[in-house]
Amino acid sequence: MVRAVTAPRTDRDASAEPAAPPERQLARRVLMIRPAAFGPNAETAPTNAFQSTALAASPAVQERALAEFDDLVALLRAHGVEVCVVDDDPATATPDAIFPNNWVSFHADGTVVRYPMCAPNRRLERRAEVIAEVCARLGVAALREVDLAAELEPRERFLEGTGSLLLDRPGRVAYACLSPRTHPDALAEFGRRLGYAVHAFHAVDERGRAIYHTNVLMALGERFCVLCTEAVRDAEERAALVARLTAGGRELVAIDPAQMRAFAGNLLQLENAAGERIVVGSTRALGALSAEQRAALERHGALVAAPLETIESVGGGGVRCMLAEVFLPPAAR
Repeated sequence: MVRAVTAPRTDRDASAEPAAPPERQLARRVLMIRPAAFGPNAETAPTNAFQSTALAASPAVQERALAEFDDLVALLRAHGVEVCVVDDDPATATPDAIFPNNWVSFHADGTVVRYPMCAPNRRLERRAEVIAEVCARLGVAALREVDLAAELEPRERFLEGTGSLLLDRPGRVAYACLSPRTHPDALAEFGRRLGYAVHAFHAVDERGRAIYHTNVLMALGERFCVLCTEAVRDAEERAALVARLTAGGRELVAIDPAQMRAFAGNLLQLENAAGERIVVGSTRALGALSAEQRAALERHGALVAAPLETIESVGGGGVRCMLAEVFLPPAAR
């Protein structure tokens, strides 16, 4: 039986946030948005070098994206992950709605964060009814809302959710590479409001362009991390980043720029209700890894691959971008 969930309180003017309770690294539940109008996005293309026009002109882009989406949902459910699928709003022009982790995150203390988005048409993806659907369908409670979008977007201080942020949840560290979509002021505000230390760094592709989102060059699991070390060109920044990532015993799996471009850094480790761990990536991403790299990841869970050629090529994002982890607590009965 679905129980009503009270509206979350907003804390826009809070000067300091209370210490957050310990949080697990791995989600058992995820939100996915089934797209209504997937396709190329001219507003995001200038800052996303991973987008390609190779498939964009095909009239079947939406149908192919839907097929890939549905296959990923079925694959995750087959591995015991609870997936909350919410339909995109067909009345809005939101070609990137399939990537909800950029505008919302759900935390174990009941906090829901809304994020400031760089592209104006992506701001339309933020819908209160999506949060309500997550709470109603999964029986969880949104107890507090932190609206960074309202505070920071007018000042063009952007921070695109867990695309910009790689969160070490138990350790309370937020890793982020700076880019037009990830501003240091927004990072600092996130850290203050959510109780995270912030570790910012710079990362670029082979042509010297800023990597648009941290989660395409880096993945953070419970006991491993994937990182395109070559993208962090400053030796001191690279050494400091690797040292912090591995200080707690995480195993480092280094990938090269070609593997990063194949979305080998865009992975997510999840856990099912039985406590079994999986590492999810696209067929292209996992296929780009060497046997040694795959063996390293397999020490941390079964590798689960989904074909996402259309979504990755046209949208410039992969599996991890499609999954918004849900850590919210159970609703009161």
